[in-house]
Formats: sequence, structure tokens, C-alpha cells
Amino acid sequence: QVQLVESGGGLVPAGGSHRLSCAASGRTFDAYAMGWFRQAPGKEREFVAAINWSGGRTRYAEFVKGRFTISRDNAKNTMYLQMNSLEPEDTAVYYCARDPTSLYSDYYTIDPHRYDCWGQGTQLTVSS
Repeated sequence: QVQLVESGGGLVPAGGSHRLSCAASGRTFDAYAMGWFRQAPGKEREFVAAINWSGGRTRYAEFVKGRFTISRDNAKNTMYLQMNSLEPEDTAVYYCARDPTSLYSDYYTIDPHRYDCWGQGTQLTVSS
């Protein structure tokens, strides 16, 4: 089983940049697609970005395209979310998770209900 720990949240001014990290324990991190999700107060958890096991295939929610970049370093068992041009609407708790059905596959889901190994989340607040 993989355990995930998010870090890097904080208070950022609108228009600024920030990077979140997701550190994984366990030996199978590099075999699965991973995703970033977020949940704002009073809202459902939503998909932000996902990346396949090798890092060669990524997908983004429309509202972050061109602003956020997902990446992973399998040698370090870590996934990242680089966020640029941040907006107050990006304020949320950000979570990372694993798609358990994506073993060494280029295909993965973006449905949060099908992900597992959720981290505890990290709060990002973008001030206007």
C-alpha cells in the first residue's frame, strides 16, 4: 500500500506562483497514475490534474489549463503541482491520490471516486 503526504500549501497573493508536493512511501509509486484534486468549502472534491505512471501523459481540468503543470519524479517517489497565475478561486485543500486501476497503463480515470490512498491534504489560500 502507498501512503501519500501532501505539502507546500500556504498563503499566496493572486497572480503568484506556488508548488505543491506529494511524497509517497512504498515501492509501487512509480507503477500507477497519480492525480491532484481539490476541495473548496461547501463544494465537491474536483479533479485538477493527473499524470500516468511514466510522466509522459498528463491531463488537466479546463480551469487550470495553461496555469498548472503536473509532474513526477519516480526516483524520489514524489509528484508535484506547479501553479502559476493563481486566482482566489484556486483557494482549496489540495489532495493527491492514486488510480489503482492504472498499473503501468497510459490510461487512467479522472473520477475522484475511483482513486485511493488519499493524503491528508494541504491548504492553499490565494489572497485577492
